[in-house]
Amino acid sequence: MGDIKKKAKLLKKQIPAIFLALKRKETPLIAKIFALVTIAYALSPIDFVPDFIPILGYLDDIIILPFLVAITIKLIPDSILNECQKEAENLWQEGKPKKWYYGIPIIIFWSLIIGAIIYKVVKSIS
Repeated sequence: MGDIKKKAKLLKKQIPAIFLALKRKETPLIAKIFALVTIAYALSPIDFVPDFIPILGYLDDIIILPFLVAITIKLIPDSILNECQKEAENLWQEGKPKKWYYGIPIIIFWSLIIGAIIYKVVKSIS
């Protein structure tokens, strides 16, 4: 089990490189689609299986997210992935952005989601 966790951790370290590959126009469309799904799932505070469910709760951390990362990496051409990995090393440290403003897209994304939910709730009440 420890070996699986170690491999899953290594795959999850590829997420910043996948994000950078997503923004490249040379990246194939299918790779961009999988990259978008992978990034969205990685950033989502909502898990497919909630963490409070014993054993199954960590399914996404050990299986689902690494699976998405592995597929996405296979779809990105090696030359693009290698460039993005080098670039990601300069932007990310220990799984977090080095600069606080790299988190702005995440903040905007979740603000829009929360805003849409609030709008729907208020509209349904009226």
